[in-house]
Amino acid sequence: MDFTLDEAMVWVVIGFLGQALFSARFIIQWLHSEKARKSVVPLSFWYFSIAGGAVLTAYAIYRKDPVFIFGQSLGLLIYVRNLVLIHRHRESPQAPQ
Repeated sequence: MDFTLDEAMVWVVIGFLGQALFSARFIIQWLHSEKARKSVVPLSFWYFSIAGGAVLTAYAIYRKDPVFIFGQSLGLLIYVRNLVLIHRHRESPQAPQ
């Protein structure tokens, strides 16, 4: 039996992978919050946001959906900016440890 995936099906799989990565960030955030007994946003939340957002942006580009492309691209900028702010704060000599 010859099993081949056509290009469209590969992109559907990529789209679902991106959505899974993007959704995983909420599970991670929830578990960290439950453990801390308060609402927290762990660093991994932002990395999963970037990974999921990047894959979903690629999928949106493949689909040629300008609304989806714009939304995901804007989100990527925000996620990266949050990581820059977090890392700057951690490297700052006056930042509490």
